[in-house]
Amino acid sequence: MSDDLKIISVAIVEDDEEIRNLLEILINNSSGFSCTLSFSSFEEALESIKNQPPDVVLMDIELPGISGIDGVKYLKTDLEKTEFIMLTIRDDDDTVFQSLTAGASGYLLKDTPPNLLLNGIREVYDGGSPMTASIARKVTRYFRPIKVSPLSDRELEILELICKGKNYTHIADQLYISGHTVRAHIKNIYQKLQVHSRAEVVNKAIREKLI
Repeated sequence: MSDDLKIISVAIVEDDEEIRNLLEILINNSSGFSCTLSFSSFEEALESIKNQPPDVVLMDIELPGISGIDGVKYLKTDLEKTEFIMLTIRDDDDTVFQSLTAGASGYLLKDTPPNLLLNGIREVYDGGSPMTASIARKVTRYFRPIKVSPLSDRELEILELICKGKNYTHIADQLYISGHTVRAHIKNIYQKLQVHSRAEVVNKAIREKLI
């Protein structure tokens, strides 16, 4: 069978019966997908998932007994080809990063529209990392190098406009300050960043992610 015709097998571990049933119906009634396993706890799911590894597991986090995060951590060591998507209502930083560290490849909130959920399953099967937009922003911020800026908020505003190619007049007009004030701020920016030209300041701002 070609990859295009591959039916993606999906296991669900979700303690809310209504949500679990809706997910089963969605997956089984969507072309290219099949819900092969469905459980209300990790303990119930463990042996079946190990003996009949699905392509993708939709894993709730707040399960009775062993949590979804610990469940993924346990299973991922044995099931290298199975991908895990956390499907949860929680989007706090700690939970997100604990899930990804445990081995989950995707993180979607339970209010994700059905078509996007199916797209996420397909994406993770194809090697991607589907994430709800708000989660993706958290991940981006988390892995962005942290550079403590020596600049004030006003200087950062001006630096951003310089990087956009704005001249002194445009900066003054946009920030409702005088040209003299702009020049004073730029002088301070150059001194603090130890640069001597627009090209140098733009290069340093981008390289050190100051804006």
